[in-house]
Amino acid sequence: MAASTHTVTNQAPPLVGYDVFTSDRALAEAVERHLAPELLAEVREELSLLGRACGSVQVREWGEQANGNPPRLRTHDRYGQRIDEVEFHPAWHRLLGRSVSAGLTHAWGRPGGHVRRAAGFLVASQPEAGHGCPLSMTHAAVPALRAEPELAAVWEPAALSHVYERELRPVAEKPGALLGMAMTEKQGGSDVRANTTEARPLAADGEYVLTGHKWFCSAPMSDAFLVLAQAPAGLTCFLVPRVLADGSRNAFAIQRLKDKLGNRSNASAEVEFDGTTWARRVGDEGRGIRTIMGMVAATRLDCVLGSAALMRQAVAQAVHHASYRSAFGGLLVEKPLMRNVLADLALESEAATVLGMRLAAAYDAGTPEESALLRIAVPAAKYWVTKRCVPVVAEALECLGGNGYVEESGMPRLLRESPLNSVWEGSGNVQALDVVRALRTEPAALDALLREVGAARGADHRLDRAIRGVLVELADLEGIEARARRLAERLALVLQGALLVRWAPPEVADAFCAARLGGDGGGAFGTLPHTLDLRALVERARVEV
Repeated sequence: MAASTHTVTNQAPPLVGYDVFTSDRALAEAVERHLAPELLAEVREELSLLGRACGSVQVREWGEQANGNPPRLRTHDRYGQRIDEVEFHPAWHRLLGRSVSAGLTHAWGRPGGHVRRAAGFLVASQPEAGHGCPLSMTHAAVPALRAEPELAAVWEPAALSHVYERELRPVAEKPGALLGMAMTEKQGGSDVRANTTEARPLAADGEYVLTGHKWFCSAPMSDAFLVLAQAPAGLTCFLVPRVLADGSRNAFAIQRLKDKLGNRSNASAEVEFDGTTWARRVGDEGRGIRTIMGMVAATRLDCVLGSAALMRQAVAQAVHHASYRSAFGGLLVEKPLMRNVLADLALESEAATVLGMRLAAAYDAGTPEESALLRIAVPAAKYWVTKRCVPVVAEALECLGGNGYVEESGMPRLLRESPLNSVWEGSGNVQALDVVRALRTEPAALDALLREVGAARGADHRLDRAIRGVLVELADLEGIEARARRLAERLALVLQGALLVRWAPPEVADAFCAARLGGDGGGAFGTLPHTLDLRALVERARVEV
């Protein structure tokens, strides 16, 4: 066979050896916008260090290895003793260790903590999204733990630590710890009030034993879990450690690991509590949902950020491929129709990033007004951004043609991952109904959102018209439950539009308002008005390597 038949031409080089943070202009600008000037140099350096690692060949290989070697459950040791441990490929531990050391469980209580942590989470999720689950759960557990100061004094420093230690030991003996969550049950799903797990008080104040099951337990390798169970006064939040203070194992039976569509590197489990499972109450009896909602809200924001990360990686891969691949006499990126597709995808990716980072900044602000904004904007953003992730990734995969459909490209892994965040922490209906609940019970939430979008009024007539349309929707609450998805979508879109009008380059804001708010776009990507500056949108999304 002639050697010339093996000459490889017209293939894009791998997208590696770049800084995932600094190459993402929308993300880097958001960090600069939302952080105090005195923090910028330090945070840019830490995020660039993480970005260079996440764009490296080594970390990309870790992601492939962790995904290609899913965790395994070991219920018993060689002697027949129950151990209920989950074994991971070494690459998983390397990814998790790098992210913990980068402070991705450390947001609460440090200057600009949520913005710097959100940006890092968006960066670290790109080489492999699965390891984000324990990072998210550990970060989000902190506000719930603070409902019980004695527990927080022990567990919060461990959760905020930059040290990852995989061995299960009493928390007092560990330099850092991870936390998971177990809420849903077979018969209830999102309706956690239907939970049947029972909590029986012990003689010592705040101590209970649990009997029951959990249909989904997130991050079952963690050091402790926040769990909902029925106490004498009603549904209550509990902390269930894996290892007790005396070094003995708590009764925590992992019955099986879930065989999931994507998120293959991460473990999700079904667990049983046998009536001797020791737990410590977190917050008051009967107030479990209120106690754990701080954790749920924080993980919902991570769903937004995780989807933004998947979109960004998919778009970066698509633009990179099109910048090297030639067809029909020229580079794909120069073809008008392909440029329209790439620009449309880049627009969706940037809108998701800008919204996620704005909500992270609201956490850092911590004012009543910003907290009210989070109450309505988080479920609206979680609903809409996670819904947009699947079509964005699927279209980006198509930009690579047959190459994108092959596992080696990495695009199928992104596509399998893309529906997860829409399901996790409450699927679409749950989020939309939560938006309605905020409207009905917390007037300050709507006021805060209207103030936020009002800051951009007058800058674009299409945005102004969309805001008026939302106000018309809100004026008639008859049958609002059936319209909840429509309303959540519109709230998210006007919020994205307002943020882009205020902060994005004019060509980005113009394109978003035309296609997403002005009706001058189609149902598929690649239908932007041809009069827009599409080249500028694509160039903004390009990664230079």
